[in-house]
Amino acid sequence: MSPYEEVILDHWKNPRNKGRLSNPDLVGMEVNPLCGDAVRLELKVSDGKVADVRFDGQGCAISQAAASLLTELIRGRSLAELREFRDEELLSALGGVIQTRLKCALLPVRALRKALGS
Repeated sequence: MSPYEEVILDHWKNPRNKGRLSNPDLVGMEVNPLCGDAVRLELKVSDGKVADVRFDGQGCAISQAAASLLTELIRGRSLAELREFRDEELLSALGGVIQTRLKCALLPVRALRKALGS
């Protein structure tokens, strides 16, 4: 099994930070109408940084694993840093994604951008 497959399967079978926050400060929702994947990202902000983050959604293993991994990558970061967050950072953490699955993997990043209003 490749490192990519291991990361995807681990986060899909054991999602981190899945669920909802009570009274989130920022919320972003993104849906891929072609396949039905959906990710809702909720952030609690304190002193300009992500104090807590949760995701919820449904879809393929890649979109849901990417959402789980993204929550780990953004916790503790400032909102200014998140506005500069690049797709490549998540793709690299996933171990790379084949071209045909990029929309699945980047769905949570699009939800983050909606939450940030960017």
